[in-house]
Amino acid sequence: MPSHPAHNINVTIERPPDEVYEFASKPENFPRWASGLATAIEAEGDHWVSETPNGRVVIRFGPSNDLGVLDHRVTMPSGVEVYIPMRVVANGEGSEVIFTLFRTPGMTDEVLARDMEWVQGDLATLKQLLEGGGSEPA
Repeated sequence: MPSHPAHNINVTIERPPDEVYEFASKPENFPRWASGLATAIEAEGDHWVSETPNGRVVIRFGPSNDLGVLDHRVTMPSGVEVYIPMRVVANGEGSEVIFTLFRTPGMTDEVLARDMEWVQGDLATLKQLLEGGGSEPA
Protein backbone atom coordinates (compact mmCIF):
# COMPACT_ATOMS: atom_id res chain seq x y z
CA MET A 1 0.00 0.00 0.00
CA PRO A 2 1.49 3.37 -0.95
CA SER A 3 2.00 6.05 1.66
CA HIS A 4 -0.43 8.95 1.97
CA PRO A 5 0.39 12.66 2.03
CA ALA A 6 0.61 13.84 5.65
CA HIS A 7 -0.37 17.23 7.03
CA ASN A 8 0.87 18.20 10.49
CA ILE A 9 -1.37 20.64 12.32
CA ASN A 10 -0.01 22.09 15.53
CA VAL A 11 -0.71 24.54 18.30
CA THR A 12 1.51 26.01 21.01
CA ILE A 13 0.01 25.82 24.50
CA GLU A 14 1.57 27.78 27.34
CA ARG A 15 1.32 24.93 29.85
CA PRO A 16 3.86 22.26 30.79
CA PRO A 17 3.74 19.14 28.58
CA ASP A 18 2.77 16.83 31.44
CA GLU A 19 -0.31 18.98 32.20
CA VAL A 20 -1.32 19.13 28.53
CA TYR A 21 -0.85 15.38 28.14
CA GLU A 22 -2.76 14.64 31.35
CA PHE A 23 -5.79 16.60 30.15
CA ALA A 24 -5.68 15.63 26.47
CA SER A 25 -5.14 11.92 27.15
CA LYS A 26 -8.39 11.49 29.10
CA PRO A 27 -11.15 10.33 26.75
CA GLU A 28 -13.72 11.88 29.10
CA ASN A 29 -12.31 15.31 28.17
CA PHE A 30 -12.66 14.81 24.41
CA PRO A 31 -16.21 16.23 24.20
CA ARG A 32 -14.83 19.47 25.70
CA TRP A 33 -12.33 20.06 22.89
CA ALA A 34 -12.45 17.43 20.12
CA SER A 35 -15.71 18.34 18.35
CA GLY A 36 -14.78 16.27 15.30
CA LEU A 37 -14.40 13.14 17.37
CA ALA A 38 -16.71 13.36 20.35
CA THR A 39 -19.95 15.05 21.25
CA ALA A 40 -20.48 12.29 23.82
CA ILE A 41 -18.16 9.42 24.72
CA GLU A 42 -18.35 6.32 26.88
CA ALA A 43 -16.19 3.34 27.68
CA GLU A 44 -17.16 -0.07 26.30
CA GLY A 45 -14.70 -2.75 27.35
CA ASP A 46 -11.24 -2.03 25.93
CA HIS A 47 -12.41 0.82 23.69
CA TRP A 48 -14.52 3.96 23.68
CA VAL A 49 -17.66 4.74 21.70
CA SER A 50 -18.50 8.24 20.58
CA GLU A 51 -21.27 10.03 18.78
CA THR A 52 -19.78 12.28 16.10
CA PRO A 53 -21.22 14.56 13.45
CA ASN A 54 -20.78 11.60 11.05
CA GLY A 55 -22.35 8.95 13.31
CA ARG A 56 -21.17 6.48 15.94
CA VAL A 57 -17.44 5.66 16.00
CA VAL A 58 -15.25 3.29 18.00
CA ILE A 59 -12.01 4.74 19.39
CA ARG A 60 -9.01 2.80 20.59
CA PHE A 61 -6.40 4.86 22.43
CA GLY A 62 -2.75 3.95 22.80
CA PRO A 63 -1.51 3.12 26.29
CA SER A 64 -0.76 5.87 28.78
CA ASN A 65 2.89 6.90 28.55
CA ASP A 66 5.40 9.53 29.62
CA LEU A 67 6.47 10.36 26.05
CA GLY A 68 3.48 12.53 25.13
CA VAL A 69 2.10 10.04 22.60
CA LEU A 70 -1.68 10.45 22.12
CA ASP A 71 -2.12 8.17 19.10
CA HIS A 72 -5.53 6.66 18.57
CA ARG A 73 -7.45 4.65 15.98
CA VAL A 74 -10.97 5.55 15.00
CA THR A 75 -13.30 3.06 13.32
CA MET A 76 -15.76 5.08 11.27
CA PRO A 77 -19.45 4.15 10.81
CA SER A 78 -18.45 2.72 7.39
CA GLY A 79 -16.03 0.31 9.11
CA VAL A 80 -12.93 2.11 7.82
CA GLU A 81 -10.25 2.50 10.49
CA VAL A 82 -8.34 5.78 10.63
CA TYR A 83 -4.99 6.03 12.41
CA ILE A 84 -4.42 9.39 14.08
CA PRO A 85 -0.89 10.17 15.31
CA MET A 86 -0.83 12.92 17.91
CA ARG A 87 1.94 14.17 20.19
CA VAL A 88 2.57 16.59 23.03
CA VAL A 89 6.18 17.77 23.03
CA ALA A 90 8.05 20.30 25.16
CA ASN A 91 8.41 23.76 23.66
CA GLY A 92 10.37 25.86 26.13
CA GLU A 93 8.25 25.96 29.29
CA GLY A 94 5.14 25.25 27.24
CA SER A 95 3.99 22.56 24.87
CA GLU A 96 3.49 21.89 21.21
CA VAL A 97 0.55 19.65 20.31
CA ILE A 98 1.02 18.04 16.90
CA PHE A 99 -1.79 16.27 15.07
CA THR A 100 -1.06 14.40 11.82
CA LEU A 101 -3.85 14.21 9.27
CA PHE A 102 -3.33 11.79 6.39
CA ARG A 103 -4.94 12.43 3.02
CA THR A 104 -6.57 9.12 2.22
CA PRO A 105 -7.38 7.83 -1.27
CA GLY A 106 -10.40 9.57 -2.71
CA MET A 107 -10.26 12.49 -0.28
CA THR A 108 -11.08 15.63 -2.22
CA ASP A 109 -9.32 18.96 -1.76
CA GLU A 110 -12.52 20.29 -0.18
CA VAL A 111 -12.76 17.45 2.36
CA LEU A 112 -9.06 17.76 3.21
CA ALA A 113 -9.40 21.53 3.73
CA ARG A 114 -12.52 21.03 5.88
CA ASP A 115 -10.83 18.36 8.02
CA MET A 116 -7.71 20.51 8.47
CA GLU A 117 -9.83 23.49 9.50
CA TRP A 118 -11.78 21.29 11.91
CA VAL A 119 -8.60 19.99 13.55
CA GLN A 120 -7.21 23.54 13.82
CA GLY A 121 -10.43 24.61 15.54
CA ASP A 122 -10.30 21.68 17.95
CA LEU A 123 -6.66 22.39 18.83
CA ALA A 124 -7.54 26.08 19.36
CA THR A 125 -10.28 24.96 21.77
CA LEU A 126 -7.78 22.73 23.61
CA LYS A 127 -5.41 25.71 23.89
CA GLN A 128 -8.18 27.96 25.20
CA LEU A 129 -9.27 25.40 27.79
CA LEU A 130 -5.73 24.82 29.06
CA GLU A 131 -4.59 28.44 29.04
CA GLY A 132 -7.99 29.79 30.11
CA GLY A 133 -7.91 30.92 33.70
CA GLY A 134 -4.39 29.89 34.59
CA SER A 135 -5.74 27.02 36.68
CA GLU A 136 -6.24 23.34 36.01
CA PRO A 137 -9.17 22.61 33.69
CA ALA A 138 -11.93 20.82 35.54
